[in-house]
Amino acid sequence: MKIVIPLAGFGTRLRPHTYTKPKPMINVAGKPVLGHLLDKIAHLPVEEYIFIVGHLGEQVEEYVRKEYQLPARYIEQTEMLGQSHAIWLARDSIGHEPTFVLFVDTLFETDLSVLGTTDADALIFVKEVEDPRSFGVVTLNEEGYITRFVEKPKEMDNRLAVIGLYYFKDGRALIDAIQHTMDRNMVTKGEYYLADAMDVMVKSGLKFRTQPVSVWLDCGKPDTVLETNRYLLDHGHDNTWALHYNDAIIIPPVHIHPTATVVRSVIGPYVTVAAGCEVQGSIIKNSILDEGASIHNTLLEESIVGRKARVEERARTVNVGDSSAVGLA
Repeated sequence: MKIVIPLAGFGTRLRPHTYTKPKPMINVAGKPVLGHLLDKIAHLPVEEYIFIVGHLGEQVEEYVRKEYQLPARYIEQTEMLGQSHAIWLARDSIGHEPTFVLFVDTLFETDLSVLGTTDADALIFVKEVEDPRSFGVVTLNEEGYITRFVEKPKEMDNRLAVIGLYYFKDGRALIDAIQHTMDRNMVTKGEYYLADAMDVMVKSGLKFRTQPVSVWLDCGKPDTVLETNRYLLDHGHDNTWALHYNDAIIIPPVHIHPTATVVRSVIGPYVTVAAGCEVQGSIIKNSILDEGASIHNTLLEESIVGRKARVEERARTVNVGDSSAVGLA
């Protein structure tokens, strides 16, 4: 199986953090979002991982090489021409083997054992949502096969939202379908969308089924990053049991790196404190502190503080990028 992970986007909704790091490197519950995704699929029989990188992509490659021993290839997307274009860039590395495409701002809970047993030509992972008008959705026939992909429908009838995970039994069929859309310039607002390529595949007679996910976590905006952090801390990433502080109060769940310093402070619930952080005289809850952040005499809630950023003498919600300072004279 080939794994294709497109992650070249600029992550504009997560600025200022994505000015200095790719969106997949945002820290939640003790590690980058990309790390949680790679952990989720670590048991799959993967021949090669293909990372489609862009701005600051060297940080992705450095992290994967350091933390994971993977057969990996890195391909740069220099033009932001859409989802399909990102996958198309890997065309020389994808043959007729199964291909699993995962967009990196999605974390999930589902049964991946179906990848080896499905009789369909493709599996599209979906989650039922209350209001589908902000998502791409699928329509099904009476036999449960997908008949159409609809981007941001106006109606409320079809509520199976496509979450960003796609499994194809024949990766070459996907590349050929993408090539078809590119040859015919099937673009929306200047981009090639995967939904159009999959529509081509369905109309050619290939059988697509859906696979439900029980949990769908978005890591694309500050509020959803904090929500994902809370979920992960509640589900296996709390390390309160390993923490021993004489002059600090820890309210679980939290994840505090062993190299972080916490003095005369209250931490938690739902706080991630990364490596090398220094927290003194502060109360912090429902927040994320990235590597080397320094927090002094501060009350923080629902905040994200970037790498090596400093916040002092403040009682507020902040969204502070890397190497910034708030409250310093």
